[in-house]
Amino acid sequence: MNTILSAGATAPAEQTASARWALAGLALSMLLASLGTSIANVALPALAVAFGAAFQDVQWVVLAYLLSVTALIVGAGRLGDVVGRRRLLLGGLLLFTAASALCAAAPSLWLLIAARAAQGLGAAAMMALSMAMAGEAVPKARLGSAMGLLGTMSAVGTALGPSLGGFLIAGLGWPAIFLVNVPLGVAAIVLACRGLPAGRRAPAANPAGFDAAGTLLLALTLAAYALAMTLGRGGFGLLNAALLLTALIGAGFFVHAEHRAASPLIRLEMLRNSTLGGGFAMSAIVATVMMATLIVGPFYLSASLGLDAALVGLAVSVGPVVTALSGVPAGRLADRFGAARLTIVGLGAMAAGTLALTMLPPSFGVAAYIGPIILTTAGYAMFQTANNTAVMAEIGKERRGMVAGMLSLSRNLGLVTGASVMGAVFALASGGSLVAARPEAVASGMRITFAASAALIAIALAVALAGRARQRNLQ
Repeated sequence: MNTILSAGATAPAEQTASARWALAGLALSMLLASLGTSIANVALPALAVAFGAAFQDVQWVVLAYLLSVTALIVGAGRLGDVVGRRRLLLGGLLLFTAASALCAAAPSLWLLIAARAAQGLGAAAMMALSMAMAGEAVPKARLGSAMGLLGTMSAVGTALGPSLGGFLIAGLGWPAIFLVNVPLGVAAIVLACRGLPAGRRAPAANPAGFDAAGTLLLALTLAAYALAMTLGRGGFGLLNAALLLTALIGAGFFVHAEHRAASPLIRLEMLRNSTLGGGFAMSAIVATVMMATLIVGPFYLSASLGLDAALVGLAVSVGPVVTALSGVPAGRLADRFGAARLTIVGLGAMAAGTLALTMLPPSFGVAAYIGPIILTTAGYAMFQTANNTAVMAEIGKERRGMVAGMLSLSRNLGLVTGASVMGAVFALASGGSLVAARPEAVASGMRITFAASAALIAIALAVALAGRARQRNLQ
């Protein structure tokens, strides 16, 4: 009897310890994938010198990773549903770690670009499956806290990339920005092996269980869209238009293929669910707005307020720091008060912050910019945690990987779209040339860009309120 009681008493403690190891591994995976997105940008000048290459060639070091993640993240999530999430997450971590070492040792630019594409493939699995496996590692009542932790680590990785990259390049050279991933990747593999539940191989592990044709079509469509939005560094020429048309045609073929597939990659009727379809749409809209803060901030702070580079960097880092600090508390609030309610609160805070940025004149100084940015980014942390929690709680275990991949994809597409569209809005509103624009023109461009951002947040808020009203009517 004592033995039975002892075993019963220790089981919850063992489960709690295992959950902590698992969450640590998932959080580190998310940190590494986000770090890979932001750390290479600062290395482009050093890479151009090291390989004697033009900027148009060197930018593929960034684009290869972005395209790989964007094109493959949904397929990676669905493949995890079919062959086992733990197995594929460990494979993604191993590929990411090995590709990071290959990046550091690359003797030519094109081998570096190929290694970055492989690194992005590993990151796609890490992003999608970290979120999917959080639901297996913790009880449903603590899902919000787990999503908050993963959101925090994603924000930390994005914010840390430029400063860490600059420090490593200055002290050790450009290979160090890739070598730093190797010990961290090994640590994530050890933590995942120790803490993640083994899980069962999905019953659909037959050839029909994975939609290879749909995955290929979606990957090509997303790659065409991402290229259309990123090539030309803000310009939009014939090549961009052709790629965008290719993406639209590809989307049509993908929808047709999914209707005919025996086991589709994405069940399109799922998007009619207000929580899922609305969650994906709001995630893309909000990410578009958040990218606007990263584009507009440096120009406004330097050209309009006259801050030097060090102060600009310090001011711009406030937003990501607030997001990182707000993630875990937002998760606890989602667990306590409900994800739907916190989604609306977060979007309301973002609307208030973006509206404030349209009204405060430059004469109020840097505090007038940082205050609304703090409100906007804190609202973003609440929204992202609550929205991810609501979407992941809605879906069954058998499709959790695919849905997590779609959540990450919607965010990625928002960031890509924001970089292009909101950047173009800011440039046009500032007079067309940001380099030669007067301080007053840049300030005006900032206000117009955030007015457009506030309008987008209003659309997202309307989607959230409509979804909440439908849920109430169904109860």
